[in-house]
Formats: sequence, structure tokens, C-alpha cells
Amino acid sequence: MINNLKAIEKEFEAKIKGVTDEKTLEQMKKEFLGKDSVIAQAGMHMKSASVEEKKEIGKLSNILKAKFMRHFDELTHKFKTFELNKRLEGEKIDLSIPGVKLDFYNKHPLNLVIDEIYTIFSELGFDLVDGTELETDEYCFQKLNLPIGHPARDMQDTFYINEKLVLRTHCTNMTARALTEAAKNLTKNSYVSSVSYGNVYRRDDDDATHSHQFMQIDGFALGDKISFANLRWVLDYMCKRLFGEATKIRMRPSYFPFTEPSVEVDITCVTCKGAGCNICKQTGFVEILGAGMISPKVLTLNNIDPEQKTGLAFGIGVERIAMLKYGIKNIRDFYENDVRFLKQFKFFGE
Repeated sequence: MINNLKAIEKEFEAKIKGVTDEKTLEQMKKEFLGKDSVIAQAGMHMKSASVEEKKEIGKLSNILKAKFMRHFDELTHKFKTFELNKRLEGEKIDLSIPGVKLDFYNKHPLNLVIDEIYTIFSELGFDLVDGTELETDEYCFQKLNLPIGHPARDMQDTFYINEKLVLRTHCTNMTARALTEAAKNLTKNSYVSSVSYGNVYRRDDDDATHSHQFMQIDGFALGDKISFANLRWVLDYMCKRLFGEATKIRMRPSYFPFTEPSVEVDITCVTCKGAGCNICKQTGFVEILGAGMISPKVLTLNNIDPEQKTGLAFGIGVERIAMLKYGIKNIRDFYENDVRFLKQFKFFGE
């Protein structure tokens, strides 16, 4: 057996020199260290060998195993390093190739308007709240003095999910929710105010100035002695911040089920500055929003005593503000995701 082991050592030294790939290396591992190899047979032979032979066979077997494994490990590392370097060479980044320029754009014009209005009202102490687009009929209509069957619902026809759930027609749903929540903790001299924004939905024919989906900002303030004069001051201040100090507002009587009295609010025409043009139909003013004092019926429906509290409310179309502020003629431009359109607003809001 000793002679066999010495012979296998010489055979190994001859063959290992010709190994050039991992497949051949694996075959040699099986041949020289596998279960049918001479090394394995030497272990079986030791059972019948003398004590002296066992010592000699065991010692030589261990020397050969260590030698074979050392060569195998060295070649394995060599082959793996070669493959890695080959792959890295193929995946090398050519730093001389011009890089790809990524264009970074500004905020969408609707977001610019929302941010500006939020800033104005946060400075006035209004809370800023998010709203839910999927609303119950109760909070979208009933708590705002629009009971089932009320003819004013036709002006705000919306998309019904079922008999109780709708896609909201206005952000005033959040006013109803805020009033209901505030009623739980109202005390004398307590004051509540907030603004919310989001998408609203109405059954409408889409054209250059109308869309079945648009964005709205809704606000209200509730307190002990809030009057129509407060409403006028808030709206005048907002419009001057949005369109400039020279801007004037005009209020016209109107009707909204949730406010009493109600007004349509106009501002000095942004095109002719009040001189009269085709845009304002020679009046010098353009309509911008609806507002009014919160109806006593709405307060009652939301568990608030109208003898103790009064409130102001307003609703603003975000697209309407953006179109006037930035001179946009077609409401559909906001939703077509045309990069050329967005580039026009690169320097706004900075």
C-alpha cells in the first residue's frame, strides 16, 4: 500500500500540471480524494495492517491529502480570480463616455398655488388638514344643508359608489367633519379654523375651462363674534397676497346651501388691471371664488348652537387661481403631463 501511495503521488504531480479549467480540476478531486481513490482504499487497508504499517500508511495518507488539497485550493482560487477579472473587464465603465443628463423640473403649477395658499393661511393661524376623496352622503351633503332630494344637489351632481358613498363634490366635506369634531369640546371664547385641499368630482362636460375632476381649497373659521367683515378682510388679504397689493375684490350676492348670506367674489382683472377687456367682458373684474357666513342650519346639523357661535367659509378652485395667476388658457394643460408645459414654471415659487 505504501508503494501505491508513492505511485499515486507521482501520478498526481504529473496530472496537476495539465489542469487548465475548473471542470478538469473537479474530476481530479474525485480521482485523488474521492471515495474510490487510492487514498480512500488506504484507509480501508489499514484495518488488516499491522500496527507499524498503520502508522506509516496513516502518516503518508495525511501528507498526500494535505498536498492534494493545497494544490486544489490554489487552482480553485486561480480560476475564480481569472473569471472575476474577466467579468470585471467586460463590465468596466468607460469614464470617457459622456454622461446622461437628467432634467430636474419644478413643482407643478397647481402645487405652487396650493403651497402659496397654505402659507398664507398657516400665517393666519389656520390648521392645515388633509381630506378624504371618498365621502359619505351624510358629510358631503346632509350635514351641509343638502338633504336627500334637495334641488341644489343637481348643481353638484357627482359619482356615486353606492347609495351612501360618493366621490366628494367639494372640500367642504372636511368643514362638516371639523365642525362635528369641534362641537365636542367647544367652550366660550374657543376658536376653530382650518383649510383643506384635494380633488373633487362632478358630472361635467370637459372643455377648456371645465373638468369632471378638479382641485379645491376649502376653509372656515368658527368663533364667538366672527362677522361678515372678518370674511371680507380674510379674502381681501388672501387675494392681495396672491395677485398683488393693487388687487381689489368685489362681492356679489349668490346662493350656496351651506352659507347664509352667500357671495361670489371677484378680483380686479389680472389682464387689464380693471380697465376693461375681452377677458373680463369689459367689467374690470373676474370671478375667483365663492364664500359666505356658515348657515345657522349647518351649525345646528353639526351640533353647534348658532346663538353661541358664528363662522365664515370659502371655497377656492385651485385650477381657477392657477389659470389667472399664470395666464393659462386651457384647464386640460394641467393634466396632460407635457414637460414643455412644466418648463414654463421653472422660476415660479423659488
